[in-house]
Amino acid sequence: MTNTTDTSEPVIGGNAGLAAPTPDLTGATGGRGASRPPGKRRRAAWGVMSTREKAVRYVLLVVVLFITIGPFVWQLSTSLKGTGEDIYTANPSFIPSQPTIGNYLRVADAIPVFGYIGNSLIVAAIDVLGNIVFATLAGFALARLQWRFRKLVLGLFLATLVLPGEATIISQFVTVKDLGLADSLVGVALPGMIAALNVLLMFNAFRQVPEEIDQAAVMDGANALQRLRYISFPAVQGTIAVIAIFSFIGAWDDFLWPLIVLQSPDKLTLTVGLQYLQGTFATDQRMIAAGTMIAFIPIAVIFALLQRFFFKGVEEGGVKG
Repeated sequence: MTNTTDTSEPVIGGNAGLAAPTPDLTGATGGRGASRPPGKRRRAAWGVMSTREKAVRYVLLVVVLFITIGPFVWQLSTSLKGTGEDIYTANPSFIPSQPTIGNYLRVADAIPVFGYIGNSLIVAAIDVLGNIVFATLAGFALARLQWRFRKLVLGLFLATLVLPGEATIISQFVTVKDLGLADSLVGVALPGMIAALNVLLMFNAFRQVPEEIDQAAVMDGANALQRLRYISFPAVQGTIAVIAIFSFIGAWDDFLWPLIVLQSPDKLTLTVGLQYLQGTFATDQRMIAAGTMIAFIPIAVIFALLQRFFFKGVEEGGVKG
């Protein structure tokens, strides 16, 4: 007599021949047709904003845009308005009804604006070159070289950031005068050739470069200048562009220091020279607005040329890699 043994596994769920339903990710059998328990709402996906949040953000963006861009648009509109338009009306218009560039031509006739622009470009070029060279060297020394009092020097750079420029302006003028650089463009550019903030920016940029690469270069016999030139410098070009833009804007827009150092009318920078325009044509706001726009144009051109490197430098300072 032969015993027959059933080797099939028991069926879960009762009926033979039917496979057990597979539970889905929500924990309910039957999968798609299951209803969600009452009182529980599906959480919003990460990074997805609700309609209310979008509305609030757009409103805040419009307010900030109006505060920052509004005065610039008003100056541009005023500089393009003709003498027949009333710029003091109770219902101002941003679009000129009689657009003209005559105000810009009158500025060139009233003051030697091109000479002032040339003086400002010389000062800005000296400051940009000085900050690129000296801030790069100082930042590399603080970040990559080991020497005594390194942390103390770094602390002194940080301490200078809390001091306003007016606190040291007298000592700067005495130093420039003793050097015989008073009433000269070099004397105007000298204090701005290296800024503590730019040194700290380069220090932070060099710290993002992995130390293992430097150590491997040292094992291969590379000295400090070779490591700076071939390893660290190519990795911080974005930050150098940020420093160049900041240095140019700082030198171009500076008013108080050139006003103290310079006495000769032919050596004035553009920001100081425009004050003659305001004093002579104090009642003609169209010419003053045109002079302001002339001073703005070089900054816009520099930023347009270097904006790709500028945003790259911002990423270098914000993301460690």
